[in-house]
Amino acid sequence: MTQPTEAAAHPSSPVLVLGGTGKTGRRVVARLRDLGVEVRAASRSGETRFDWESPDTWAPALKGAAAVYIVPLDTEPSPTPAFVEQAVAAGVRRLVLLSARGVDVPGYFGSPLLDDGPHLRGEQAVRASGLAWTILRPGWFAQNFSEGVFLEGVRDGELALPVGDGRAAYIDVDDIAAVAVAALTEDGHDGEVYELSGPRALSVPEVLDEIAKASGRRVPYAPLEESAFRDALVVRGMTEVEADLWTAALDPIRTSREAPLKDGVHRALGRPPRDVSDVFRDAAAEGAWR
Repeated sequence: MTQPTEAAAHPSSPVLVLGGTGKTGRRVVARLRDLGVEVRAASRSGETRFDWESPDTWAPALKGAAAVYIVPLDTEPSPTPAFVEQAVAAGVRRLVLLSARGVDVPGYFGSPLLDDGPHLRGEQAVRASGLAWTILRPGWFAQNFSEGVFLEGVRDGELALPVGDGRAAYIDVDDIAAVAVAALTEDGHDGEVYELSGPRALSVPEVLDEIAKASGRRVPYAPLEESAFRDALVVRGMTEVEADLWTAALDPIRTSREAPLKDGVHRALGRPPRDVSDVFRDAAAEGAWR
């Protein structure tokens, strides 16, 4: 990895950050601004209006942008290829795409409905764009326990999931943002696919032990059968299809397909990824589980 040139680190044109108020996007925005880079934080309610479901918002957001951090909409059909076409037409020079671990592995997500999905088609569009590009493939976020889909269970005093004793190398979202910013501002990342994981694989009970060490809050894990978990989702208002897909999405944890460690953080940043213990210490200090 080369060091950033002054021109690369401080582009004269702005960087458009999609999902600018989301988990990775807001961290990318903050890091870019700390570097003195002009940023457009784009979302449906952000500084720059952008709505994946309203293509008329795309061109105004893209106008004059030099680079784009793409947080895709995970729906069918994927709007990412059409957006990439507009980015090319708008004169964008660099794309950094947030994809997902396992998108190119048939059956990775436990359901054939998730094979060849929107993330993979987004990758294909970025690769074929003719622009400089970098793809990020993170696994499950460590912050899902402190500000995401698993937070409610932790706060409610029991985390019930159909993942058995499966393990995952949960990745710090701040590491994802750091890699994205490096790819947006430095030379040496073009054409790279960064597989991103944390430094060790943990079962859910082990994750909850780390949360207890950081916060003093001990929460039990309740392993569920997949059918019971799916039925509970339907009772809470999901459609049958949504419940099936969400249950299947957890399969890489249950089967420990998320356990192998990846070197993307080290390759991109020259340092190891942060451990969940560090993530949870910071989250506890911010009152995540109060």
